[in-house]
Amino acid sequence: MSAAKLVHGYEVVIGFETHTQLATQSKIFSRASTAFGAEPNTQACAVDLALPGTLPVMNRAAVECAIQLGLALGSHIAPRSVFARKNYFYPDLPKGYQISQFEIPVVQGGAVSFFLDGEPKTVRLVRAHLEEDAGKSLHEDASLGGGGQSGIDLNRAGTPLLEIVTEPDMRSSDEAVAYAKELHKIVTWIGMCDGNMQEGSFRCDANVSVRKPGAPLGTRREIKNLNSFKFMQQAIDFEVRWQIEQIEDGHAIQQATVLFNPDTGETRAMRTKEDAADYRYFPDPDLPPLLIAPEWIERVRSEMTELPRAMAERFVRDYGLPEYDAATLTQNKAMATYFEEAVKACGQPKLASNWIMGDVSRFANAFGISFEDLPVQAAQLGALVTRIWDQTISNSAAKEIFDELWSPPMPPSGYSVTDITFGLIDAIIETKGLKQMNDSSELEKIIDEVLAANPKNVEEYKAGNAKALNGLVGPIMKASKGKANPAQVNALLLKKLG
Repeated sequence: MSAAKLVHGYEVVIGFETHTQLATQSKIFSRASTAFGAEPNTQACAVDLALPGTLPVMNRAAVECAIQLGLALGSHIAPRSVFARKNYFYPDLPKGYQISQFEIPVVQGGAVSFFLDGEPKTVRLVRAHLEEDAGKSLHEDASLGGGGQSGIDLNRAGTPLLEIVTEPDMRSSDEAVAYAKELHKIVTWIGMCDGNMQEGSFRCDANVSVRKPGAPLGTRREIKNLNSFKFMQQAIDFEVRWQIEQIEDGHAIQQATVLFNPDTGETRAMRTKEDAADYRYFPDPDLPPLLIAPEWIERVRSEMTELPRAMAERFVRDYGLPEYDAATLTQNKAMATYFEEAVKACGQPKLASNWIMGDVSRFANAFGISFEDLPVQAAQLGALVTRIWDQTISNSAAKEIFDELWSPPMPPSGYSVTDITFGLIDAIIETKGLKQMNDSSELEKIIDEVLAANPKNVEEYKAGNAKALNGLVGPIMKASKGKANPAQVNALLLKKLG
C-alpha cells in the first residue's frame, strides 16, 4: 500500500475494477464470434439472445486466459470456482441477469508491481473473475439528422471478460494511471487481451473517495468506462476536487456511478451505486462448478511467454544493461523482441539499446508506427550499430543512414527494405560517401594545415585556454567534410600540441 499523498488536507483513496476482454475466437458460453466491427446483431446466436431452451457451455480458452493472469500476478487459482447470476434489468441484457462469479472467483489475490518516479509501488488484487459482457445500446442523435431513436446491438453480449478488482491501495491519479498502464502491459504481453481501449477491450472503472488522514474510508463514487489513460487522470483529478469541495461545503457524498465527459473535463452522476445485495446473486443452476486441476495449471505455465519483469532481469544479467534500459525496453513486447534481434546482428547491447530508446522510438512515435511495423528492420539496425562500433561511420553519419532507411512506404533510395544484410548498410555508406576517415596519415596532414592556419588558437591553448581547442576541431572536421573520427582528431591534436 502506498503512503498517503494529501490534496488540500485530504487523503485520496482509489481502487480499480478493470474489464479485460479475453482474446478468444468465440464467446464465453456460446460459439458465436467475438470479432469486432460486424453489423449489429449479426454475431448473436440463440444462447446470446437467451432464447428459451438454450444452455450455456463454458469456453475452455477463456479459462486458460484466467489461469495465465493468475500465474503472471502471483495469484491463487481456485481449484473450484462457481458461476452466479447477477440480476439487474437493462435493455442490453437479454437474460435479465449477467452470468458472473461472486463468492468463489477463479483468481484470488495477487499483486501488480511497478515503478512511479523511480519508487517501487505495489497494488494488491482482491480477485479476478470470469463473466460475460452485456450488449450495447445505440442512440441516434436527432440534431444530426437521426430519428432520435435507440436500438440494441447484441453482438457484444456474451463476450468473455475477466474483471480484475484491486484493493483501495492507490493514493493519487498518477499512481492509478501507472497501475493501469502496468496491468495493460501485462495482459497484452501474455496475449490474453488485445488491450484496445477505443474498442472497449480494456475498460477501467475507478472507485474514488477522499478522507482526512486516519479517518475511516470515505464514500466512494465509481467513474465508469475510462477508455484512455489521459482521460483516466483527468477524471480522477476532477472527481477528487469535486468531492473535497462538496465536503468542505457541508454536503455528504452519495455513493454513485458517474461518467466522465472529456469535452467538459467533468464527471456527472449517472445513477446511485448499487451494493452486492442489490444484485441478488445466487449460483447459476445451468453451470456446474469450474474445476481446474493442478496439471492444467502447470501445462499453461509451461506454455506461457517470458514475463516482462523476468525479461528485464535477464537483460541486466545477460546483456549488462542498466536497470533503466532493461525496464524501458520491456515496456513493450515488440520493442523487447526488436532489441534482441538487433543485438543478435551486432553484439553490442548497450549501443543497440541507446538507439532503440532514442532515434528508433522517436521516429516510431512521430509516425505513429508500432515496433511490429517499423520500416527499419532489427537486423538493419544491428548492421548500422556494427558500423558505428567498428568506426566505419560516425554517429552523425549513422543518423543520416537511419533517415535514409526510414522512408515508409517507399524503399530507401532504391534499396529494398527486405534486404537486411550488411551489404545494404555498406552500399548506402559508399553511395553517400559517409565512410569515416580513419587513416591517421591523411588526418595528420589536415591537422597540420589547420594548425598552421590558426596560430592564435595554438598559442592560446598552450597558454592554458582549453577552450581554444574547439576552435581547431571545427576547421579540421570541415576540411575532412565531416568524415574525420572525432576521437582520433582529439587524440592527434593533443599529441601535436604537447
